[in-house]
Amino acid sequence: MMGRQTGDQASLFYEFRLEDRIPKDHLLRRINVFVAPVLDHAREQLKLYYSEIGRPSVDPELMIRMLIVGYCFGLRSERRLAQEVELHLAYRWFCRLDLDDKVPHHSTFSENRLHRFRESDVFRHIFERVVAACMAAGLVKGEGFAVDASVMEANASRYHGKAPDEMVWAEPERQTRAVKEYLAGLEAENEPNPDRKPPKVISPSDPCSAWTAKANKRVQFGYGLNYLIDIENAVIVDVEATPARTYDEVAATKTMIERTDKRMGLKPKRLAADTAYGTGKFLGWLLDAGIAPHIPVWDKSARDDGTLSRSDFRWDKRRGIYICPNDKVLHTSGTVHEGRTLLYRASKLDCDVCALKMQCCPKEPARKIPRDLHENARDVARRLMGTKAFLKSRDERKRVEMRFAHLKIHHGFERMQLRGLSGARDEFHLAAIVQNLKTLALRALGPPPKRAVLA
Repeated sequence: MMGRQTGDQASLFYEFRLEDRIPKDHLLRRINVFVAPVLDHAREQLKLYYSEIGRPSVDPELMIRMLIVGYCFGLRSERRLAQEVELHLAYRWFCRLDLDDKVPHHSTFSENRLHRFRESDVFRHIFERVVAACMAAGLVKGEGFAVDASVMEANASRYHGKAPDEMVWAEPERQTRAVKEYLAGLEAENEPNPDRKPPKVISPSDPCSAWTAKANKRVQFGYGLNYLIDIENAVIVDVEATPARTYDEVAATKTMIERTDKRMGLKPKRLAADTAYGTGKFLGWLLDAGIAPHIPVWDKSARDDGTLSRSDFRWDKRRGIYICPNDKVLHTSGTVHEGRTLLYRASKLDCDVCALKMQCCPKEPARKIPRDLHENARDVARRLMGTKAFLKSRDERKRVEMRFAHLKIHHGFERMQLRGLSGARDEFHLAAIVQNLKTLALRALGPPPKRAVLA
């Protein structure tokens, strides 16, 4: 006989402990083991940003715990986050709220994230303490690092881009925090960098973001989420926010490696990355720092028109010259072109009588070969590409890419909520904090026990 539910939820009072209602293997319970000591100093760090008078403010630890819940379970909207914490017992327990405790209004998050949290750099502090917890748990080996960047869509319409010289920043509607950060950055630049091309299009609402087509092959404004991970357990040892431009992403890698060495005492023996990081300048910097670059070289010297490529010419390191296939010499005047290239030229007299001229330089009077100032570093990287260690690093580099995939698929992080470079920095720090906490929960405490499956 089929039963029928007869209860009408008419009970007025219920008696139970919230602690008893949360499963022992719940993710938040496992994360809380590490969150509690990490947040001990957060309140003290934020103390200077709260007034001594007026009504008592919402506990900053409560808001940070709620944000961790939001980033952990893909609750990107602060309004929805407040609603879910109101209803979900596990969320209440993690945020240390009893059943009759009031959940902060969603507008409180906006006020604190735009002012107190951003000015105090509290998320950076929490992130570094989580990394220290990973190191204490033995999850960071420090031997090999991997770096990569992923584009996150900015909170800006891709249909309203304008040329920089069309913008009138003095208009009242342009006086936003994101615009002020952008103008302050322009004033801080002493002189333009020749390696960095000025943007053709910027967003009026978030000018720090970059106009890019890297994400999903769709043109949009975006920020670059840069992760530096320890390969052993894919722990994120540093994170940096940049405009979604390759030049800024490569420059951010230097910043992250130096900062990780200074603050955490971690310096890798090798760095794995994709071809975008294989420029001569960056490879030279890595070698000078004592780091082996397991990075494919960015090389466009090969020709597809049937003529001789640069690889067909022999480099004489001792004499500092190129030797052509017909044993003629190419010299350089020493002039540096575009800040990074030397030109080696053959003699016109040699080329005029050469039997290989039509195969070598059919449209020019004499052959020219460009050589990067850091070509020696590029040669070292090329030699490493054939080793077993490089092939191993190439496979291990996928772990940083998986971090981005998990962030977008499991955490719903594809579009920014905050504007400005500092807003992107806060969001990226929170994302890295949550991902490292999950690694701690699953690796340091061991996998949760499998629940019995009823037959």
